[in-house]
Amino acid sequence: MTLPIDKRIRDAPMEPIGCRHCGARVLARKSSWAQTSIQWDAASTAACVERHAASTLSEAGMRHCSQLRESIWAAAESGELPVLDNPVS
Repeated sequence: MTLPIDKRIRDAPMEPIGCRHCGARVLARKSSWAQTSIQWDAASTAACVERHAASTLSEAGMRHCSQLRESIWAAAESGELPVLDNPVS
């Protein structure tokens, strides 16, 4: 059984976004103002001050970075990162 490719991946690929704080580069997509997808790799995880600091087992589940979140929000507000479900006001 072959699964269909998610149309969002084809129609709106993830975009590279850099953190304004540490420079970590991730791939991101904003499906809406409330939903963000982020793809980390080893280099971006190592560069991220917040994620790199989460080195203990209890902190290993940390999946976000407040500085990166702010950088992605700024990219969306400026139009650098499109918001796919962005109602026209």
